[in-house]
Amino acid sequence: MDLADWFLTDEERGNPSTRLGAWTTGNLVRPLIHGAAYFAELKECLESAREDDLVLFADWRGDPDERLTDDGPRISDALAGAASRGALVRGLIWRSHLDALRFSAEENRHLGEKIEAAGGQALLDTRVRPGGAHHQKFVVVRRPGDPDRDVAFVGGVDLCHSRRDDADHHGDPQAAPMPDVYGESPPWHDVQAAIHGPAVAEVETVFRERWEDPAPETRQPLRRLRDHLERMDDVPPLPPPGPAPGRAGTHAVQLLRTYPYRRRPYPFAPRGERSVARAYRKVLRRARSLVYLEDQYLWSTEVIEPFAEALEREDELRMIVVVPRHPDQDGWLAGPASLIGRAEALARLTEAGGDRVAVYDLENHAGTPVYVHAKVCVVDDVWASVGSDNVNLRSWTYDSELSCAVLDEEPDPRPPAGGRRFARDLRLALSAEHLDRDPADVDDLCDPKAAFEAFAESARRLESWHRGERRGARPPGRLRPHPAPELGRFRKLLAMPLYRAAVDPDGRPAALRRSRRF
Repeated sequence: MDLADWFLTDEERGNPSTRLGAWTTGNLVRPLIHGAAYFAELKECLESAREDDLVLFADWRGDPDERLTDDGPRISDALAGAASRGALVRGLIWRSHLDALRFSAEENRHLGEKIEAAGGQALLDTRVRPGGAHHQKFVVVRRPGDPDRDVAFVGGVDLCHSRRDDADHHGDPQAAPMPDVYGESPPWHDVQAAIHGPAVAEVETVFRERWEDPAPETRQPLRRLRDHLERMDDVPPLPPPGPAPGRAGTHAVQLLRTYPYRRRPYPFAPRGERSVARAYRKVLRRARSLVYLEDQYLWSTEVIEPFAEALEREDELRMIVVVPRHPDQDGWLAGPASLIGRAEALARLTEAGGDRVAVYDLENHAGTPVYVHAKVCVVDDVWASVGSDNVNLRSWTYDSELSCAVLDEEPDPRPPAGGRRFARDLRLALSAEHLDRDPADVDDLCDPKAAFEAFAESARRLESWHRGERRGARPPGRLRPHPAPELGRFRKLLAMPLYRAAVDPDGRPAALRRSRRF
């Protein structure tokens, strides 16, 4: 395999100012499906951190009282405990919008305060465009005395309420605010990747570039004064980076990012970076058999266009999409604004692929919708991506994002030929859960057509059971056909400005916007 056929080259990344390499080889990447699996591993890493270890994290939302397991500890205590034992703990937490808007400004601050009190340092970072967010969610643990245990966690799981769910999808006992349709403990589907090997140092570089940005973390005078009084504005230098960890496996890893274009530019991305968007556009030009996508939003016809073009180009290409049934905002305008982009995107995909496109949502065995927060894509069982980025303009151009794309040197021996072990195993693991299949009994799903038909049949059976007023035994599976969003013309007209300006804004330089390039 020529990695340059699938990965972006340095030139194709379009950001010569970054210290990131094009990609690394010799890594081991393990998908951690669901927050409970991730939090259990994170607990072990933080509790074993000792003097001179390095713990770096970036987060969109952090709830200090969120428990990493049923028995604890709370995330704030785990991070503070590492700092109190002499580990160097540094965090970059998005300052966030107001709690009254279902965001987490105070929780994020309280998490930072707990870390600071124990001797760590956490910045409330608003070096974003107006209305933008730092959406990266990653943790790096480096151990100078034991580099074989170095690890980086990258994906879609925040250190906050609602994320600690598992495959049973009963939800996290500590729930974040969500629409009532998701119940008191919203079921939550998510994925994080655990990375071992040379790519750990690359994730560390992502943190260092942001940490070393000389711009103040906020330009608002009152916020700066409060940070100063609470001693949250110190930016102590990080120690020099150590050597990258040695070879750990057969996985090539490319880190993909979004940074917006700003008038006060990032020194590490003066024109922004849109390698997430560029990677999708490159890899979809190679798609031939199956695109498997799990995404929180799936908005914007401009972003969906490379998927549509692939479907139009390849008559045998199929696409399976898994999204949440209901938006995470349910206001009179916020709900429709969240659905406008999806309605347009689904219409475009259907136009391009017809019945070769299937869109599903999930429910648990009690019939409660599962909120799909995962951001996963697998193309032809070769290229796989796990990250924080959604398929919309905001994630591709406006917020900060971090994703890891994986190519496995090891071919998968199962037919059809051409698949790679990591990508195929990831797709099959997710499929097994959604279909209620034994994970050891999914080899028939290696064939893209068989997988497509298995999803369709499972969803048909479950939908028929619901329409039959749930009489008889519930059929196996979690999949339901996703209904096309229905928006009245009046509400759509009112919600459109909110959608364009706040829900899915465009963060590209004007010239790129006009040319529709990324």
